[in-house]
Amino acid sequence: MPGPLLHLGATVLCSHGGQAVPVAPNPRVMLSGQPAVTILSTYSIAGCSFPPPPSGNGPCVTGMWLSGATRVLIAGQPAALQAGASVCMPTGTPLMALQAQPRVVGM
Repeated sequence: MPGPLLHLGATVLCSHGGQAVPVAPNPRVMLSGQPAVTILSTYSIAGCSFPPPPSGNGPCVTGMWLSGATRVLIAGQPAALQAGASVCMPTGTPLMALQAQPRVVGM
């Protein structure tokens, strides 16, 4: 499914409203003046409101994209897409990319 590529400045949240930031974006490829993100880059999540055990299995601590672009590679790795599948740990809920740069789209 085509969609905008993600970069360091993209607005990404966990399903419970925590802010997610990529730990290792690729500094050699720039999108809107910021480093691009591949599916190998994990996200650090802060501010997740999901309760810890025994009430829940949260909060979300890290996240990652499970699928990305099939035709756009960055340093040999698939670029992360706004519409790609993702998961947060330890809750198993998805990341939500709410806003990404609009100029570069991948499939």
